[in-house]
Amino acid sequence: MIDSRHHGLRKRGGLWGLCILLLYTSPLSCFAHFSQAKELIYKIKEGLPRGTFIGTIGVDLNLDFSVEPPYLFNLPQKKVSGQYVNLNNTTGELYTSATEIDRETLCPDNSEGRGCVLSLDVFVLPQQHFQLIKVKIVIEDVNDNRPKFPTDEIYLSVPENTPINARYAVEQSAVDPDLGAHGVQTYWLVNDFGVFTLDVEENEGGELTPFLIVTEALDRETQAEYITDIIAEDGGTPPLLGAATLKIVITDVNDNCPQFTESHINVTLHGNTSKGAHLARLHAFDPDLGANAQISYAYSERVPRDTRSLFHLDRITGVIKLAGKIDTATSTFYKLTVLANGPGCIPAVASVTVHIIKVVTGPPAVIPRYIAPEKDGVVTIKESEPVFSPIAFFTVKNIDLNQRVDCLLEGTGPFRLGPYQQFKNEYLLETTEQLDYENIQEYELIVVAKNTGGLVIKTFLKVQVSDENDNAPVFQESLVEISVEENNAPNTFLTQLQASDQDSDSRGEVVYLLGGDTPGIFAIDRVTGVLTVTTSLDREEKEKYRFIVRAVDQGTPRRESIATVVVTVQDRNDNSPRFINKDFTFFVPENFPGYGEIGVLSVTDADAGENGWVALSILNGSDIFMIDTGRGALRAKTSMDREQQGTYTLWIEAADGGEPALSCVTMVTVLLLDVNDNPPIVLFPQSNQSYMLVLPNTLPGTSITEVYAVDKDTGMNAVIAYSIVKRKGGEPGSFAIDPETGNITLKRELSNRGLYSLLVKVSDHGQPEPLYSTVMVNFFVNETVSNESYIQSLLTREADIEIEERPWYIGQMTEGPERYERFPCQPVLIVLSVSCLGLLFSVVALTAYICCKRFKKHRKKISEVEIPLKIKKDCMQVGNRKLRQISNI
Repeated sequence: MIDSRHHGLRKRGGLWGLCILLLYTSPLSCFAHFSQAKELIYKIKEGLPRGTFIGTIGVDLNLDFSVEPPYLFNLPQKKVSGQYVNLNNTTGELYTSATEIDRETLCPDNSEGRGCVLSLDVFVLPQQHFQLIKVKIVIEDVNDNRPKFPTDEIYLSVPENTPINARYAVEQSAVDPDLGAHGVQTYWLVNDFGVFTLDVEENEGGELTPFLIVTEALDRETQAEYITDIIAEDGGTPPLLGAATLKIVITDVNDNCPQFTESHINVTLHGNTSKGAHLARLHAFDPDLGANAQISYAYSERVPRDTRSLFHLDRITGVIKLAGKIDTATSTFYKLTVLANGPGCIPAVASVTVHIIKVVTGPPAVIPRYIAPEKDGVVTIKESEPVFSPIAFFTVKNIDLNQRVDCLLEGTGPFRLGPYQQFKNEYLLETTEQLDYENIQEYELIVVAKNTGGLVIKTFLKVQVSDENDNAPVFQESLVEISVEENNAPNTFLTQLQASDQDSDSRGEVVYLLGGDTPGIFAIDRVTGVLTVTTSLDREEKEKYRFIVRAVDQGTPRRESIATVVVTVQDRNDNSPRFINKDFTFFVPENFPGYGEIGVLSVTDADAGENGWVALSILNGSDIFMIDTGRGALRAKTSMDREQQGTYTLWIEAADGGEPALSCVTMVTVLLLDVNDNPPIVLFPQSNQSYMLVLPNTLPGTSITEVYAVDKDTGMNAVIAYSIVKRKGGEPGSFAIDPETGNITLKRELSNRGLYSLLVKVSDHGQPEPLYSTVMVNFFVNETVSNESYIQSLLTREADIEIEERPWYIGQMTEGPERYERFPCQPVLIVLSVSCLGLLFSVVALTAYICCKRFKKHRKKISEVEIPLKIKKDCMQVGNRKLRQISNI
């Protein structure tokens, strides 16, 4: 064997007996032995950490590491190598692997003599240097296991009469997987109670068995069980311990005999005592257990046979009863000797002395016999029992023939005591009225028996009335009215309903239930009667809730009553006024009279009272319009002219009377319908005195001129039709006018020169009667205009114009005195011309004024629309749309 110590140093070709000291190994050195069989043996301790050096195979074999090729070491047992050891393939060094070596696991069946060996085969390579090396690693034991008992509780039975120094083996001895001194070495008790000790014996196999030794006398009747811990200790340094609970049960032996608790009993017995009466009970006690403690009772042989027959003794219970009729004439005294027998014991003896008292005629006695339930002189009767319900019979005894006994009832209550039919000395106690537990629960009565000698016998009786469920719960209020504001928080407390029940116990316990008609939003506490609403209420959805609440008792059968609950939801100003339309449009004929009703704005508010009162106001245009707050009627203060302004846009606000007030805004459009109140206005020709030159050679079909007129009205009222109603000069049908455009066309050749005049009628299509204007269209037929004053004189002459249907002819017009003769009113024509010219300027000025005024009003409307309005959220969208429409006008 080679002693090896681990210094991390290597010597190639050194001494083959190099000793390497190992870390965590035993104090012994690790020796490597080899022979011709090439076997190496190493010793290590179990439980070494990973990487602990075991030995160097190449050095221990004294190999020359300078040879070529170099030596290689291989461990074919990969499973074993990976589990327990690692081999350096180039140096041949062996180390412990990651798995910690446990000797008890590696060699579970190992005995101390054989040892625990890990065998390995190592190949020395390459081929030219091949060797098979047998490596044995001896695993030495360390104290890494504590002793362990096979069970946590060990039971040991010891008879109570066990002699001192008696020994009892503890068969469940401890086991320690460690070997030698590391195994179990001794046992001891944590508590020996002063009556036990522990000894250890070793058998031939070296196993230790603990023995319990009794050192003092035991008595089960004093202490029946001892509980302590038994400790197993090994020989390690420091030692390891194992423990188990040791329960020492002291078994019983028949070492006690029965003993009477009373050895002498005196009994007094009346001569008229009835058969079966209980006289006495004897009691004997044996502290032993089971069969050792069984006791039987018997009379002694000294008790005569007839006495045994008169007084019966129960052999199991020890009860003595009267078994026959006592003859007071023959005996007034009995002595009974009773034995208590136990197994293997001398019987215990007790004596019972019975004294007999003769019965003689005495005072009257009242014997009650109860019909109603009775206990300890207290009679119980239900309150539901009918009138004249029997309670008890009373029999009067010991009545002397020379005396009379009267029996009567004392006390208050609906009871009576009287003789029962024809039976003598029998009296019946019964009720005279219906009992009521809620009124009186208990009555105290006295049955009094008096004889003629003045002797009074009183029998006291208590009558208790038992309650029944004869009362239904009663609400404090049968109609509960509650008011709660809408928009309340969930689980809001509403009220607490209270009902009382005069019955007792569970019959008077009341639970509260909601009726079947109750909406699911209400809840009630079954015990307290607290009524809550589980959700938020909305008055506009429902203003009143009406349902019932039941109060039910817990009696049998159950009784109940109901209360009606009315919950009124009070209004809060949580709804804004709402117009029935998003916006309103009214059509009104122009010239509508002032303060006439244009239209009605219908508005609603879901709230109630002042919160639902709505007032209307005009945010813009209040100088022209007004609104009736009560009806919502929109009116104009003055008559309106469509030709001045055809459309009005108003913003109407509806505000309620709540605090704070809520409001809404709507847009109202007033459209003026046209009325035919304007005749057409002829813009061309500008006057009746104007004319135009027409060449004589103008061909028929030529458009000569046109009449142009406008109408301030709209629609059919502004549709203009042109027609020639009168003429002067030329042949009929010489000229034609287009009725739609007013274009005048030459239809025939002009044969004559001179002035031609046409009276043109300009008419609209208004209803019920069209309006019209006329204009004079003048043509001067000639090649040139050489004398304009002459033409003007012709225009100013007053002359009738013939109707177109009646042709008229004029001769050739020549310049000269004849023409002036035809128009003798030249000054008048001049004045008319000036007037027409002034009228024309007036029309132009009026037209310019109207256009300017419309432009200003349009600008004013735009600025009014841009005024910020306090529009509620629910109307803002509509208002914005209308503002955009106005801005686009």
